[in-house]
Amino acid sequence: MNLNLKNLPKLGVGIGFREPFKSELFFNQNEVDFLEIVAEHYLDVLPHKEQELELLMAHFPIIPHGINLSIGSAEGIDKDYLQKLARLVNKINPPWWSEHLSFTKAGGIDIGHLSPLPYTPEAVDVVCQNIQQIQRFIDVPFILENITYLLTIPGAKMTEAQFIGEILERCDCGLLLDVTNLYTNSVNHGYDALEFLNQLPLERVVQLHFTGGFWDGDVLIDSHSHTTFSEVWQLMAEVLKRVTPRGMILERDENIPPFADLVAELKQARELLGKIKVRDRASTEL
Repeated sequence: MNLNLKNLPKLGVGIGFREPFKSELFFNQNEVDFLEIVAEHYLDVLPHKEQELELLMAHFPIIPHGINLSIGSAEGIDKDYLQKLARLVNKINPPWWSEHLSFTKAGGIDIGHLSPLPYTPEAVDVVCQNIQQIQRFIDVPFILENITYLLTIPGAKMTEAQFIGEILERCDCGLLLDVTNLYTNSVNHGYDALEFLNQLPLERVVQLHFTGGFWDGDVLIDSHSHTTFSEVWQLMAEVLKRVTPRGMILERDENIPPFADLVAELKQARELLGKIKVRDRASTEL
């Protein structure tokens, strides 16, 4: 499949669906352009979750977001799991779907979190072999998300941005650029986030994520538990100067506030995107 970004719809600004705010979501339906769902929440589920998915699909565009496919596993992809995921994606029929550029399984053991990969040509080969298998099962544009990490794998032969870019180009994938993850890694590992952006094939950005975490001493934790930091908004403005995504998603998993607070962040994202567009038009006219 050739990823033609021009053919992907512009979904706008949405939110990662979480069951605790389901009722408030429908009271504020006009404030949310689309939803991202955690794919694993709708695999092998009870009838009430199937009904929930049908309800969401009837009212919002839905993007499935995977967590546990373990794209970086050297032993390959779990075929049974992939088949279940394929059925879900085919049912939803989204314009694209996403997973994390990480591994969650090793030696058949689920390690319970998103782990970084070594930035080496060998790891690129493994990921690309796995993605080719995934794309044979799921004929829907596929995008990869950059993750946060506290430890880096030794033996890197390239930067993380170069690693991501090589995979995107070889596998013809899009990028889900998590701006909060980028900011978090830049402060925890002491690198320049703008230089990271300069090394990415930004023309492949399809979607953005944004959210807030918390400081644990001098370490920033990506907990999806707080309002988006001002520094993340500033970095997102820099991203939007370079590329216009097809969608932006606010994530919130813990410490969920009144839905009005989430709506305020959605509006802020919409206003930021609008300002960048107006500025671009003005510069073009000059």
